[in-house]
Amino acid sequence: MRNTEMAKLSVLVGEWTTTISDAWFLEPAGTEVPGATAIEWLGESLLVVRSEFGGGGHARSEMSLVLGRSDANDRFVALYQDDRGVCREFAVTFGGGQWTMTREDPDFHQRFVADVEEDRILGRWEASEDGGKSWRKDFDLTYARA
Repeated sequence: MRNTEMAKLSVLVGEWTTTISDAWFLEPAGTEVPGATAIEWLGESLLVVRSEFGGGGHARSEMSLVLGRSDANDRFVALYQDDRGVCREFAVTFGGGQWTMTREDPDFHQRFVADVEEDRILGRWEASEDGGKSWRKDFDLTYARA
């Protein structure tokens, strides 16, 4: 039986075309990096998010998330990994058309903030090197249902 709270994330399930844009680290300005994301259930209580980016002259990269929930603590969580060997844990909120993931680790703080619609997700990744006092945008991340 599907976890009732996790079922709220069902709108994310499916195949998406993704685009990284407005990234401070991409040259020239205006560069976009295409990608694809698949989001699917793992059992009744976890979602697996697998993304690949690159092509069109851009290096290929892969990242994955596992979205789950701590029922006892009444909160969503995400574990992130990518092809650089990076592993991170994020606190997740989801509801009212908003999806956020945040982490406050000693190296830096990071957050993903997105508006979720049925066929589109408009998000951005941000980072803070001063404990969350100021934030800079890393890049925009757009999902369009394939």
